[in-house]
Amino acid sequence: MWGRVQKSWVRFLHAFRAEPETDRDRDRHTHNLFEAAAVYVSACAEDDQDQIDEAAGWVSPEALSFGVNELACRAVIALARERDESPQTVARSLLGLPAA
Repeated sequence: MWGRVQKSWVRFLHAFRAEPETDRDRDRHTHNLFEAAAVYVSACAEDDQDQIDEAAGWVSPEALSFGVNELACRAVIALARERDESPQTVARSLLGLPAA
């Protein structure tokens, strides 16, 4: 059973992989959705529009959205553990919202 779940998950992740650009001077490395999300979010934080555009081109918009969402969830969980607070409290604090 676990093998089937793992195989399905791997196929799901591979469906979101992007082919590298055709420019022969570029590295032949393909980028997965999590790599694209990490670069995209860090570029947004640094206000680097060139890097934002590049990362956005690595995967489909849907895959990028999924990756950014996953990154946000993991970041909030990590901060919540570090601060010994609930994820909801941390998320609201990061967004400047009052405590619920």
